[in-house]
Amino acid sequence: MVLGSIYVTLLITLFHARIPFYQEFHTGFNQMIFNTLNDDIVALFYTLVADYNLPVLLISTAVISYIFCRILTKILATGTFTAPRFSQGYQKMMFRLGVVVIVFLFMVFTRFGGSLTYAHSLHWENATVSKDDFLNEAIIDDIQALNRAYGIQKRVSEGTGIKVDAGKIRIYGAQLKGSALTTNEVDEVFSKHAEGARIPKPKHIFVIIGESFAQWPLREEYSSLHIADGVKGIIARENAIHIPAFVPNGAFTPMAVTAVVSGLSDVSLYPNYHPESYKGLYSTAIAPQMRKLGYKTNFWYGGASSWERIKAFTLAQGFDNFYGMGDFVSKSGNVWGSDDRYLFDAIAASLDSDVPTLNVILTVSNHAPYSVDLAQEGFNESQVIAALPADGKEDKDLIKRLGHYWYTDQQIAKFVLKMQEQYPDSLFVITGDHADRTNISKTPTTFDRYTIPLLLYGKGINKQIIPQNVAGSHINIAPTLIELIAPLGFEYYAEGKSLTRGSDIGFSHNVWITPNAIGKIQGEAAESFTGGVETGVDRASVQQSVEAMRALAWWRIEKGKMIK
Repeated sequence: MVLGSIYVTLLITLFHARIPFYQEFHTGFNQMIFNTLNDDIVALFYTLVADYNLPVLLISTAVISYIFCRILTKILATGTFTAPRFSQGYQKMMFRLGVVVIVFLFMVFTRFGGSLTYAHSLHWENATVSKDDFLNEAIIDDIQALNRAYGIQKRVSEGTGIKVDAGKIRIYGAQLKGSALTTNEVDEVFSKHAEGARIPKPKHIFVIIGESFAQWPLREEYSSLHIADGVKGIIARENAIHIPAFVPNGAFTPMAVTAVVSGLSDVSLYPNYHPESYKGLYSTAIAPQMRKLGYKTNFWYGGASSWERIKAFTLAQGFDNFYGMGDFVSKSGNVWGSDDRYLFDAIAASLDSDVPTLNVILTVSNHAPYSVDLAQEGFNESQVIAALPADGKEDKDLIKRLGHYWYTDQQIAKFVLKMQEQYPDSLFVITGDHADRTNISKTPTTFDRYTIPLLLYGKGINKQIIPQNVAGSHINIAPTLIELIAPLGFEYYAEGKSLTRGSDIGFSHNVWITPNAIGKIQGEAAESFTGGVETGVDRASVQQSVEAMRALAWWRIEKGKMIK
């Protein structure tokens, strides 16, 4: 009874926990739960209480658990069945053997989810038998989902499955470099020389990473929502260029930060916690390279400096200054940080026209518990509701999320236009940290679900400065900036290729993108940006490029500079 009650309570608790987890991440339990150990526990607890009704869930869990445990107690109290009596010894033996075999087969049948073999089981690795992501997640029970989380995390702790030796790294390095390596250093692969400045050297450079700033609201088919009008207005200007074929470095904000700061792609090694990140600078890091070009480097974050070791990591990788929520005045916000308005005000007030700066800015407002006073900020809720499909008009949570996207869009646009007026020779880069949090469609296309925007705006930027057919991810930002402003022959280091040089691939932890197609790294199919089947993709070439770059990033973080 005790063991059964514990198990029943565990299952009911997991059932209740799965609902908000799926709401946030569109998946059942997976390795993301391990990220909780590194996150702000107090802020997470507050978010669960404010946004996901934690007290109600706990009460519901307790009540339902009590009811089912009482039912279990009554079932166990019904007594046992009397076994039939046999006169012959062999009959007793056959009966006992039969009971054991039946129990064993039943256990195997339930263990494999309705099958007696692993090949036809519903193990988490082969449960995606439906074409619908929601149904595939529903197929996996909570215990299997936890097993999945543990299994993937174990792989991560063993090096993300990218087990390569020095010989393989040399092959990958030669593949990306275009010739055999002549030294024993990984950095030789990353070494590049600028082709010459394409725009006048800007006084200030702003790289704005918007929290959950997905790309789909910028698409014309969603224009009636009017939640992205600010950034869309900047895109429409002559000295702006929008790159739609762009994906984040990973599923979480820390992956975006580590990619922009270190220049290395996500291989689930968490550079912000990895010892190698604190031994010295990565050659691909953005801050020291921009300092060589004459810029003072600042990292601005709307949240706490202790979050994900962001302050320690950015300073360790060469930023001159880090500014977090405690370093500027904020009149409103939540446990995750300041409202974006006050973050941008602080940045504007800090600038000195005589000192060139690179400012990497990470916003926080478009994040649960979604506490911005939207009515006070002027959000037109009725306009959004009118544009929503019928099944979304009563979805208060969706409307609140869309309102916070609108708020972030407005604050970014106001800041950019204000800085452009005060410092006309500034350069702005606008992107998001990740997508895949909010969608109107219940079954969004891969493009709408995962892509984020990349916008370049400033003096000298024009539609011809970057080829039309380009694609990239966060690791392409630093080389693009350097190629835009660096003199001819300037040596720099980057894993990604500059968009000015026609980068034709971007990738994250689970998707890849080319100028006109997108797909899952672990899948075979390729989609067009509108969701149709795309056949004109060399899938083997894409896979080869992704494997090579991820292997080199893994080696640099895990093994260091030397190939040995």
